[in-house]
Amino acid sequence: MFNFASMIELPVIPADTMKKKPDWLRVKLPVGKEYRKVRQLVDEHKLHTICESGNCPNMGECWGAGTATFMILGNICTRSCSFCAVTTGRPLPVDWDEPNRVADSVKLMGVKHCVITSVDRDELKDGGSIIWAETIKAIRRESPGTTLETLIPDFKGVWENLDRVIAERPEVVSHNLETVRRLTRQVRIQAKYDRSLECLRRISEAGLRTKSGIMLGLGEKEEDVVEAMQDLRNVGVHVITLGQYLQPSKAHHPVIDWVTPQQFDKYRDIGMEMGFKYVESGPLVRSSYHAEKHLFDMEV
Repeated sequence: MFNFASMIELPVIPADTMKKKPDWLRVKLPVGKEYRKVRQLVDEHKLHTICESGNCPNMGECWGAGTATFMILGNICTRSCSFCAVTTGRPLPVDWDEPNRVADSVKLMGVKHCVITSVDRDELKDGGSIIWAETIKAIRRESPGTTLETLIPDFKGVWENLDRVIAERPEVVSHNLETVRRLTRQVRIQAKYDRSLECLRRISEAGLRTKSGIMLGLGEKEEDVVEAMQDLRNVGVHVITLGQYLQPSKAHHPVIDWVTPQQFDKYRDIGMEMGFKYVESGPLVRSSYHAEKHLFDMEV
């Protein structure tokens, strides 16, 4: 198993700035009948959800509503982004039955709009794109009325692998920029800012609803965020999400700033003025938060 965390140079900030979150970041504990139902299905079918692996603060709300974001291709990532709670290491072999198990669970849950994401599988020649395509096909076969959002990796810029996903025409295709240009090498050490933009440009030019997300509080300035938003708009992104970065552990990139709800509102207004069709901007916003609205509340 390999891990590049020790190679990442992180900013040094006083420990006391990491102890207490502001009041606007309080979330409810996951409870309720629907939450327990989803919890049971995930456990029974041995599914990986980014809700759990990514320590999402909205898991209680989303699972309580009977929805979840499924993570395919295992739960071990070949990359070691300094912000991410997903385990880095040498992944297990591809599970070719995974698409069927995910599709069965989507059907059992009665999901109307399904979000699928994955770890990065850079060690695979196809980047995992075959499993991606098979998962989309399996869900459509079992639940033809279910719409799909796919939150995909950049496939290391091997565009024939991206084309394999595009060919299945999911209703929304998302790829997260994650941070601003100035911080990309520090925050996403195996990713490239312009490669992500090219990925999104190709998705948009294929005529698909295109979506991306940015985390805030990593040390960016307002002008950095506005630049990144404009870059996304320039390559044809329709939907953007902006949320507060939360540090998963002491080994991860520290929170540099707590961005206020008022600043998130300002970014929402800026985004709408730029021409995005939907801007989800708030402290607890994550890529999949209110994902169904990004499909049904807009037309491309």
